[in-house]
Amino acid sequence: MRDLAAIAKVAQATISRFEAGEELKERTVDAIRTALEAAGVQFIPENGGGAGVRLRNPQASGGIVGNG
Repeated sequence: MRDLAAIAKVAQATISRFEAGEELKERTVDAIRTALEAAGVQFIPENGGGAGVRLRNPQASGGIVGNG
């Protein structure tokens, strides 16, 4: 949570509020999404089976996925 907050340039409390499902400003959600994408998370659009996420293959992309 601390790492995501730092990369997204938001407060840790903001990440907690996001995880709790509270509504945040669009630019804040965009910053969190951008930080997650930089760490290797791929967002999958609704395709009949529901929206989702997956991790990019770090060897194929050179991405970094932390363990914190």
